[in-house]
Amino acid sequence: MDFQVVVLAGGTSKKLLPLVSKDVPKALLPVANRPVLSYVLELLELSNLKNLIVVVEGKEAAVLVGNWISAAYVDRLHVEVAAVPEDVGTAGAIRAIAHHLTASDILVVSGDLVCDVPPGAVAAAHRRHDAAVTTMLCSTPVSGPLESGSSGGKDKVKKPGRSNIIGLDPSKQFLLYIASGVEVEKDVRVLKSILRAVGQMEIQSDLMDSHFYVFKRSILLDVLDKKEKFRSLKLDVLPYLVRSQLRSEVLLNGSSQSAENGNEKVASVNNQVMLSQLLANSAMPSFHELYALGPNGLLTATTRRTHKCCVYIASKNKYCARLDSIQAFSDINRDVIGEASHLSGYSFSAHNNIIHPSVEIGAKTTVGPQCMLAEGTQMGDKCSVKRSVIGRHCRISSNVKIVNSVVMNHVTISDGCSIQGSVVCSNVQLQDRVVLKDCQVGAGFVVTAGSEYKGESLARKEKTQLQ
Repeated sequence: MDFQVVVLAGGTSKKLLPLVSKDVPKALLPVANRPVLSYVLELLELSNLKNLIVVVEGKEAAVLVGNWISAAYVDRLHVEVAAVPEDVGTAGAIRAIAHHLTASDILVVSGDLVCDVPPGAVAAAHRRHDAAVTTMLCSTPVSGPLESGSSGGKDKVKKPGRSNIIGLDPSKQFLLYIASGVEVEKDVRVLKSILRAVGQMEIQSDLMDSHFYVFKRSILLDVLDKKEKFRSLKLDVLPYLVRSQLRSEVLLNGSSQSAENGNEKVASVNNQVMLSQLLANSAMPSFHELYALGPNGLLTATTRRTHKCCVYIASKNKYCARLDSIQAFSDINRDVIGEASHLSGYSFSAHNNIIHPSVEIGAKTTVGPQCMLAEGTQMGDKCSVKRSVIGRHCRISSNVKIVNSVVMNHVTISDGCSIQGSVVCSNVQLQDRVVLKDCQVGAGFVVTAGSEYKGESLARKEKTQLQ
């Protein structure tokens, strides 16, 4: 399949402070005690896509990510790690590595994607339609905290978010409209030419653009070259291609569609093609093909130029989520040790949890289902852990309660602490009787004895100044 794979791994996203730092870029944030980037790399490996370009924002972050990949995937993947300037955006990242792109089609996937949809299915849809771009859509994931104090683990008003407004043709194969970000709140406006050509459009707000694309290389690079101000594939490039699909001016197979209008006098009977001849091998012609022929069903030298924007809609039983916010970090960790445990790569016990053999557990301490305790961690007496992930070599004293939380590596938690719905980063110290509810604690922070916080982000000042 002449495809080239680009993984956009990001850098130290400010949206994820204080979870990220110079020492832990976004790609290495843990999901079930594994770097989030590992989920995309292993998905690609399973599809025999082993030659990859991983793009990282910032030289220091690129070194960290490259070192981890070299150690974790030696003799398994051939990965070129490319460092690009910070905050260039996803479109800018592709521009920066454009000279490395040589295949006819480019598969671009976000490094924060956790899913089980086979890339080959998306690539096949792209090739089947000879599309300019194919994007994978999936059901918008359920977001929001669980009821922290509920022993039954019932959900607190869990609703799918509305991250996109999607317009599809009746066959649900072609993308007619897409709005993301602030555009979601605006009125839906679709070009009349598209509506006339397709006849009707179905609007959906329960689908998410997963940031998993296949682009025709010539088109992608042409757009990035002509539209120098485009920064985002999702917010700029994709909407542009969708809007212009019936008045295309992009490069197809290396030649501009608008460059050769030809001479109308040459359009004799010999070079006019009837609809039945053009579509002889197509049982269901797309609206692009019908539109290109014009009202008389004839292909002439002045034929309308079009390109196709296709979709692959993942089935509802597939898991698909992006770690693009602090809430998503908690949600995905919850899911990968819960309903999507098949993605974790671990074998769960009869109690539906994972406790490393080296973990030490004190008297009358309970570890519930959908929990993970990594190697070297020690827990004192009369502790309780519910629906939480605890990292490596943590020291947890007695009478500690941890619910719906993520505790990273080398964390010290003293007697009588209570942690609910929170994220505690590596090397944090919680002194006696600390209470955290819906908080994030940055790496290396010390929370003094008796402190109580709700909905706070706690971090050392120097860690918030990312260069």
